[in-house]
Amino acid sequence: MIHFDRVSKIYNGGAAALQDISLSIKPNEFVSIVGHSGAGKTTLLKMLLAEDKPTKGSVFFESTDVHSLEKHLLNQYRRRIGTVFQDFRLLPNKTTYENIAFAMEAAGRLDDEIESDVPHVLELVDLSDKIWNFPDELSGGEKQRVAIARAIVNQPDVVIADEPTGNLDPINTFEVVQILKKINDLGTTVLLTTHNKGVIDSLGRRVITLDNGKVVRDDKSGRYVL
Repeated sequence: MIHFDRVSKIYNGGAAALQDISLSIKPNEFVSIVGHSGAGKTTLLKMLLAEDKPTKGSVFFESTDVHSLEKHLLNQYRRRIGTVFQDFRLLPNKTTYENIAFAMEAAGRLDDEIESDVPHVLELVDLSDKIWNFPDELSGGEKQRVAIARAIVNQPDVVIADEPTGNLDPINTFEVVQILKKINDLGTTVLLTTHNKGVIDSLGRRVITLDNGKVVRDDKSGRYVL
């Protein structure tokens, strides 16, 4: 489904964020991307989201070069990818329901779909009892679960989770990882970036290790090795 074909990114001044990256990610894989700060993890994700363009090489989603898409097609493409961030990025003046509904409205979904799907996705992340709470009434773990619900409510093909447990304690970290595994088990490709060794080692899934913009390890059932 996803293929990076000899992708390099050189910024002004000659700094290489990515160097000749070639890798493929199959549908329904759960892939963790690890590396020290500055290794290129975020740049790699930006390439997939077409938020940044490679200096050399191409990024394919299925058979489409994502950086060749016209604007209206690019917006359609991005709706196939749900994104979860470390800092949640919830709208503070909207309830849990409204935060998720907003994502559906932006995708052009109908009111009856929203009324049906929001409660369903909140049940999936075990937050049905928080449907009318505002973000400042939620714990960090609950906020992240709302963010995951928002990311998956439009049924994307891929979920990108960029350091989703970075601000969470061990218990909430475990719960978030379990939800990501459940999403993957339901057929969604999951790309996880993390510095958390315990998370990686507990998953036992594919691990791609970046260092100075290069892939230095790609283990089918890996551990956190740096």
